[in-house]
Amino acid sequence: MSGNNSTKTNKSDESSNQSWSRRKIITEEEEPNEQTAINTNGDGSSYGTVPPNTTAYVPNKTGEQANAIQPLQRRESVIEEENNEDLQIEIPVDAKREKNGPASWSSLPHKKQLIILTCARLSEPLVQTSLRSYLFYQLKSFDTSLPDSVIASQAGIMQGSFAMAQLTTAMLWGRFSDRSGRKTVLLIGLSGTAFSCLGFGFAQSFWQAMIFRMIGGALNGNVGVMRTMISEIVREKKYQSRAFLILPMCGNIGTIIGPILGGLLADPAGNYPGLFGGIQWLKRYPYAPPNLLSAVFLASACLAVVFALEETHEMYAHKEDWGIKAGRSIKPFFCRLGRGNPSKHEYANIPSTDPSTIVEQTPTTPKPPKRVAPRYKNRLPLRQIFTYNVICTLISHALLAFSMGTFNNIWYSFLSTDVYNPTHPSKSLPTDYSPHPPLKFTGGIGLPPRDVGLAMSILGIIGITMQLFLYPLVNTRLGTIRSWRIFLYGFPIAYTLAPFLSLIPSLSPPPSQKTGPLIWISLTCVLLIQTIARTFAGPATTILINNCSPHPSILGTIHGIGQTASSAARTIGPAIGGYLYGAGLSGGYVGLAFWVLAGMAGVTAFASNFVREGDGHELFRIMCSLIFDIETRNSSINVKFPPISFWLATWPQNTDIIRFPSIQ
Repeated sequence: MSGNNSTKTNKSDESSNQSWSRRKIITEEEEPNEQTAINTNGDGSSYGTVPPNTTAYVPNKTGEQANAIQPLQRRESVIEEENNEDLQIEIPVDAKREKNGPASWSSLPHKKQLIILTCARLSEPLVQTSLRSYLFYQLKSFDTSLPDSVIASQAGIMQGSFAMAQLTTAMLWGRFSDRSGRKTVLLIGLSGTAFSCLGFGFAQSFWQAMIFRMIGGALNGNVGVMRTMISEIVREKKYQSRAFLILPMCGNIGTIIGPILGGLLADPAGNYPGLFGGIQWLKRYPYAPPNLLSAVFLASACLAVVFALEETHEMYAHKEDWGIKAGRSIKPFFCRLGRGNPSKHEYANIPSTDPSTIVEQTPTTPKPPKRVAPRYKNRLPLRQIFTYNVICTLISHALLAFSMGTFNNIWYSFLSTDVYNPTHPSKSLPTDYSPHPPLKFTGGIGLPPRDVGLAMSILGIIGITMQLFLYPLVNTRLGTIRSWRIFLYGFPIAYTLAPFLSLIPSLSPPPSQKTGPLIWISLTCVLLIQTIARTFAGPATTILINNCSPHPSILGTIHGIGQTASSAARTIGPAIGGYLYGAGLSGGYVGLAFWVLAGMAGVTAFASNFVREGDGHELFRIMCSLIFDIETRNSSINVKFPPISFWLATWPQNTDIIRFPSIQ
């Protein structure tokens, strides 16, 4: 087909009207969600991408406008032309590639890759949650003379140090993953966290422990990278509610296993003197065993990523991966080990001698794998990333991370804080202190590390159950943004009720830990409310971050910025929460930090009203809204030009706000 598709017109008509023709682009074996770039400048620059199911009317190039206005371009296309007064470009969805029926766990695509990502993600929550079960006591072992209020403040600083280091590097790791691939960043994060665990387990002071935590945070940008990889592995929107559920589900699994392992392995010489009392290095480093186990988990995840995880970035997916190649070569060896020695009596194929079955074979040279051209040659400049919806989504994400990170810190400290004893009150309390509920009261629950791990495992069990069975159904019925807004109101309720657990009657007198069924029932109810809110808000936030991206070419950067915002909140939150919790213990108001946090959670729920669910192509919609008459129905866009549109030739030079070079 000739490249010049302009129809013949009279010279008198060329100054006022343009000729139009009808073209239909029929995609050959392309994914239904692949975007198409609009090229309106003859130098090869493009100004947006067309989302799936898009119909656009574009004037055909004619006369002086031939170099300025180009039709929509799409790779591997067959173009059919017929004369019409409008030029209509249709991008149909390939019926062969479209999966019918509702989404389910069994129909989720690319399960093997998602399983490897799950293993890599699961190793990190195991590390974080196992640490929280004994952190209060490890900090106490550094200096036994410090009161609980100071230890609580130190715990907040320690928790925030990891996030503070992530704050400085998360966006850089996201940008680096856009430029160099996702797999490399993932391996650096897992290796750095493993090194951090080893150093933290053998630390002998507060400052040593904090330095190792910061090293682990600075090298870890995995959350944003994993979210990007999931969005690149699973592109169909109907699977998003389940695919993006994998990461928070790993958090809940880690919440079940991590605290139990941390509580059982912490200080084995003191907890099991008959077995480990004679081992000197366990006496000197009582909290090394859980960190050694965490390092083993992380090292195993590294090996799985090296040998089995494929690169998802389009620009680097075609390159030869020596890790994948080595994994395929050693896979038969492990398969033979799993099967064991073959039986002496087994069936085997016998070559056929029938001439009718013999097929002549001719030697052929294997063809090298076809190199797939990337959809987006260049990336959107950083200055054009921060649209209104991106800013609102990031602020809401940061506020939610602030409340959740702060609660996790003060909750563990609250569970470990000694029960208030009126006969022998803490030295940090005022001398004339007298509790007056419902506001003025103090004390914690006094649980040891083993019971702290059990209490947090309850939270994980509740969360994983709801995420598997309840979340997909509710999200399908209500939608992502609506369910997110509704369940955000569960956080302020849970935070308001949490400190009142210290007033629950116990079967054992103070200062012993609280015991009895009533305390465990009440604790489970508070955790149930918080877990329900977290189950629905966490995955929805990830989906909203993913879909607010102005253009798919900077998806990794968007997730990196999201992790930066989250890290900033999780840096400030635990430090402020730990300070307020310590101040509340000293002043006799143990609920101070919880109630301030409840107010912040209420602000988060209110801020959610300013967020809207994007589609990953906001740049295209901004462009259309500036110059076209645009209608949006069922994720389809009908764009119609005005009758006189030759002025579009000069439009790109005057709209720097949405112009970016050569994104295809």
